[in-house]
Amino acid sequence: MAGIEATREAVTGNIQLRNCTEIEEFRACVTLQKEVWGFADNELVPLRIFSLAPKIGGQTIGAWDGDTLVGFAFSIPGTRNGHPYLHSHMLGVKESHRNTGLGRRIKLFQREDAIAHGYELLEWTFDPLEIKNAYLNLERLGAIARRYNINQYGITSSPLQGFLPTDRLVAEWWLKSKRVETLLTDGKRPAVSEETTVEVPGDIYAWKANPETRQKAVDLQSRNRRQFLTAFSRGLACLGYERDASGNGAFLLGRWDEDWSYTSK
Repeated sequence: MAGIEATREAVTGNIQLRNCTEIEEFRACVTLQKEVWGFADNELVPLRIFSLAPKIGGQTIGAWDGDTLVGFAFSIPGTRNGHPYLHSHMLGVKESHRNTGLGRRIKLFQREDAIAHGYELLEWTFDPLEIKNAYLNLERLGAIARRYNINQYGITSSPLQGFLPTDRLVAEWWLKSKRVETLLTDGKRPAVSEETTVEVPGDIYAWKANPETRQKAVDLQSRNRRQFLTAFSRGLACLGYERDASGNGAFLLGRWDEDWSYTSK
């Protein structure tokens, strides 16, 4: 990502990553948002907010394949216990470009841009039932999670949620922590001394999609919610994520030995 501070863009393969500045770029983000999540119009983040974010210390970052927007990240600034941080509200990738590593490349560009603007922390929420996202966040980026928000956004119109409560883990990406620096240098996160695990079967996607099996997804979400809340009350954090050959996932929870925290709530 060399040169981001000076040019605000990076080219990786045929994909160009850059900070969006033009109205048509922001409009493309709105369109791709709807394509990725399938939200009803009244649930979309509007054009005005995409265009406002970079002007108030946030980010609207686009990934372009020629003239086509194939991915974006959108962040807004916040404060936590008197410290500024970035809340990354959305990361979306066009279906044709998924499973190519593009999501991770966007996040790494986002990290460099945030550091250049003086931020130490990026946060975002993610669905603990989404196995690929959890793996990316914990294993490929080095984020941790130690907070759990129940039904954060209410029941949404997005089919991805399966009409379940929008429970979310909060990812904390401490941009210059030893954990993150080690992962980006060595290609693997530090070892975890796990004290407990929270499991997510690969069947969760089929359960959510089918009304006849959706109650299984609801029951799993409720069970895992209790497990997370109990573990976090003991001071544990999600520090790793394992996937098996059958597509099942498991959060690895232990004690983080680094002292990076603005607040625990």
